[in-house]
Amino acid sequence: MITHHWPLKALRVRTPRLELRLPSEEELGEVAEVAARGVSDGGARTFLTGWTELPPEGRARYVLQGYWGRLGRWTPEDWALDLVAFHEGRAVGVQSMRAAEFGLRREIVSGSWLGAAHQGKGLGTEMRLGMLHLAFEELGTVSATSASFSENLSAVTVSRKLGYRPDGITRDVLNGEVVESTRFRLSREDWHRRRRSDVTVTGLRGCEELFGIQAT
Repeated sequence: MITHHWPLKALRVRTPRLELRLPSEEELGEVAEVAARGVSDGGARTFLTGWTELPPEGRARYVLQGYWGRLGRWTPEDWALDLVAFHEGRAVGVQSMRAAEFGLRREIVSGSWLGAAHQGKGLGTEMRLGMLHLAFEELGTVSATSASFSENLSAVTVSRKLGYRPDGITRDVLNGEVVESTRFRLSREDWHRRRRSDVTVTGLRGCEELFGIQAT
């Protein structure tokens, strides 16, 4: 079985309305279709790469190639986990977290996207909540960071709602101009004030080595 060689396939994070997990190939095609149908409303910038501005087929291929590429490059010292969020059995978006030297630093960086048709329902907050539960409660994370354009109000609101604190800015180049993002950080102490008991994680045993940590 594939889980013998790649135990991450058995990992499940469940919140009251969502299941976060690695998809099958058919389900990956489904989430690519979600991206093709639209991720933003064409207003505020949301991603530094600008992939949401590609034509529908370009967005779908970006999702597919990004997913395969990050899994293919995975090492315990440098990994990125893209969990597809399923709502009522259908893919609605992706919640990711990545880390470098996690076994030593115990810090993760998160990112996410949600299909336009599924926005405004609190699913983005719930996706991040599930990921944070996995990170802090199961993997022993010390802090989690996220960065958002200031005009991306939905992402900023999620960070503030979940207890992140401002942590400076980052400056990058997008389409030939310098853009600034606000960085947010969530400490373990602040997470403990907001953690919930209705999130569960299964299938983690056997994955610890892939994350660069010891089994407990």
